[in-house]
Amino acid sequence: MNIILLGAPGSGKGTQAAKLVEAFGLVHISTGDMLRAAVSASTPLGVEAKKYMDAGDLVPDELIIGLIKDRLKEEDTEKGFILDGFPRSTSQAIALDEQLAELKRTIDVAIAIDVDAEVIVNRISTRRFCPACGRSTNASEGEYCIICGCALEVRADDKEDVVRKRLNVYEQNTAPLIDYYRGKGILRSIDGDRPVSVVWEDVEKIASGD
Repeated sequence: MNIILLGAPGSGKGTQAAKLVEAFGLVHISTGDMLRAAVSASTPLGVEAKKYMDAGDLVPDELIIGLIKDRLKEEDTEKGFILDGFPRSTSQAIALDEQLAELKRTIDVAIAIDVDAEVIVNRISTRRFCPACGRSTNASEGEYCIICGCALEVRADDKEDVVRKRLNVYEQNTAPLIDYYRGKGILRSIDGDRPVSVVWEDVEKIASGD
């Protein structure tokens, strides 16, 4: 089973992807995680990508497509994968189809997780992380990490103004993917503004072929 998870930043794609990995043994391919790792390691790609990420812009196609192309060639993806954060535009979707055709694979289903924009702004702008122990949490925890006592921080791309710009970019560039995959007959849409467990029930049914 090869799955694409669609949805705006903060819609809960990562959470549902983790559940899919556990339930079906699929490989989770998150461009966000791959890019953050590259930024953290200060690789040439990471240094270049950071400029776009901090500004809330999409990372250029050539950088993302190169990452995905190399990842899909790895053996562990042959048993099935989840693409989270890619494709983000119709041009990327077309490039993905071309890559998969070379590998004699296809996308089985594209799951779109729909969440109201204001809900997403609140979700993301209240996220916090601990630079010392790497924990992710939210503003309700207070100013300091409850584990190590380090001051919690806001990632540059989680600030409200950047979040709103990311959502605008998503609507302009990524929303057309809904029509792209609907045209292919593989789109399934679900309401993501519900408890995680309820959203998961729908995702699990879709992944099971129901």
